[in-house]
Amino acid sequence: MDARLEQLLAPRHDRVRRHGPEKANEEILREMRERIAWYANRPQDEVERRLEELEREWDIERVLQANAATLSWVGLVLGVTRDRKWLWVPGVVAGFLLQHAVSGWCPPVEVLRRWKLRTREEIDAEKFALRVQRGDFRGAEVGHSASSKGPGWG
Repeated sequence: MDARLEQLLAPRHDRVRRHGPEKANEEILREMRERIAWYANRPQDEVERRLEELEREWDIERVLQANAATLSWVGLVLGVTRDRKWLWVPGVVAGFLLQHAVSGWCPPVEVLRRWKLRTREEIDAEKFALRVQRGDFRGAEVGHSASSKGPGWG
C-alpha cells in the first residue's frame, strides 16, 4: 500500500504539496501512514466511522475559500461603514486567491500546512487506503475496460 499511497500523493500531481513546506508535507504523510496502519487492525465499525470523518474533513482549498470570503466580507463592511482604507483587505485577499489558483501556493498555505490541513488528494488517498484494507475492491477485475456494447451504452 505504501508504494500506491506514495504514487497517489506524488507532489507533481498536487500543487499544494509541490509548493508547500517539505517538513509539513512529510509530517502529514507520516501521520496518514500511521492512521492507515492503526485502522488495519480495528473493527469494521471503527473503520466506517473514520471514513465518515474523512468525508466531513475540510481540505485546505475549502479552508482558504472560507477564510478569503470572511476576510473579504469584513474588509468590505469596514471599508463602507468605517474607513475606506479597509478596502485594501479584499484586494490583498483577492491577490492571494489568484496566486493560489495559478501556482497552488499563497502565504496562508504555509500556515495552514503547518497546522496539518490536508489537500483533497491526501484525504481521498487515506479513504482509498482504508477501503482497500477493508476489502471493498476484492473481486474487482484489474485492467478491464468497459465495452461500448455493454449494458447501459444503448
